Amino acid sequence: MVQIIDKKVNLEFPLGHHLHCLIAQLPNRLRRSEIGFAVTEPERQWRQIAAVMELVAAGEGNLKKLHFLLFPETAVPFARFDEMLAIIGRDFRPNSTVMFGVEHVPLKIYRQLLERFRADNGEAVELVDRDIDSGDVLEMPVNWGCVAIKEASGALRVFLEAKSHPFSGEEFPDKFHDLYRGRHFYLFRSRPSCFNFMMLICLDYLYRDLYQSNIKQVIDHANQLYFSTRQGLDSLFVIQCNPKPEHRAYRDVLSGFYGEYLEDLPGVRETVTVFGNSSDETEIEDFPQKHGYGHSAVVINRRHRLAPLILAEFATDDFSGAPLCRLRFGGGTRLYYFNLPLHHELDPRSSRIPLKVHTIMRWSRDDSWVKVTEDRLLGGVELGAAEQSHQDQ
Repeated sequence: MVQIIDKKVNLEFPLGHHLHCLIAQLPNRLRRSEIGFAVTEPERQWRQIAAVMELVAAGEGNLKKLHFLLFPETAVPFARFDEMLAIIGRDFRPNSTVMFGVEHVPLKIYRQLLERFRADNGEAVELVDRDIDSGDVLEMPVNWGCVAIKEASGALRVFLEAKSHPFSGEEFPDKFHDLYRGRHFYLFRSRPSCFNFMMLICLDYLYRDLYQSNIKQVIDHANQLYFSTRQGLDSLFVIQCNPKPEHRAYRDVLSGFYGEYLEDLPGVRETVTVFGNSSDETEIEDFPQKHGYGHSAVVINRRHRLAPLILAEFATDDFSGAPLCRLRFGGGTRLYYFNLPLHHELDPRSSRIPLKVHTIMRWSRDDSWVKVTEDRLLGGVELGAAEQSHQDQ
């Protein structure tokens, strides 16, 4: 059973004011390797990532208010991992959190990284060591992610998570191709702002069988937090490289998460769920996709009452009748900058829309990020008009 580990972090967010999030919906280009999947063009990939990092570090406009930055699953080449951390520690503002997936590595390398950052990952080291002691697993590929938090004091803290369930490209009959299954998730409890959040990697949001369910564990843990402290899970971030973000399995889990069909779920009632996916330019060797990999999304409780809307770059809906409100982005290579809604209870009579898209940027031909014009944002082809639904796949 995956263990949820509470971590206290020093983040001083503005009280009574919404926070800001940026999804970097970038393409992943992956090929098979001896260890899972590797980035096909690491230098090209890093140029896009570095351009995002430079943009955030410069903080033009209201980007200086950014609190959370998401990159897709498996997006960062492993050779650039240290450089990624160095940029965050040197150039990012305090109270910043960056969540990103990293290229696959063997378990022995992942174990070395946990040891390197043992101060923040001590419990995870013990869990991994149990698996290492149980068998010959050191060469197993690890699909992993990092949560890098620059605290209010300027100190950089580094937390590592291994994916607990493979995506379709990692499911293979040969035992050698099995993915190592992570044993822990982190629940970050910010002080003094009392903002609690988690990061999951793609199918870890869904994974369930007859004996365990990741999302049920998250709900139960958040409920226990609520009943003991009157705090809940404020945001759940899911980084993805998922060809089926519209799959009915996501709708089923989201319906249970926000619908409260079988029990009262006060710990997650006001959770903002952010899905940060890769773009439709993603290419995975041997696994072509007709409809791309895109569609990052933000999901909130239906009581926030987002009106139905379809624009060229995003749309709002209820995910085919689910008890929620969803802001669904397009599939292109984009940066989506938006606010995380405050609790609905602040003023249930208000007609003010709590979820605002501040800026959308696209990758230009001269390898830079430029703002999407208002004409393009409000006009053009309707989002999803030519797409086919994946719900029944």
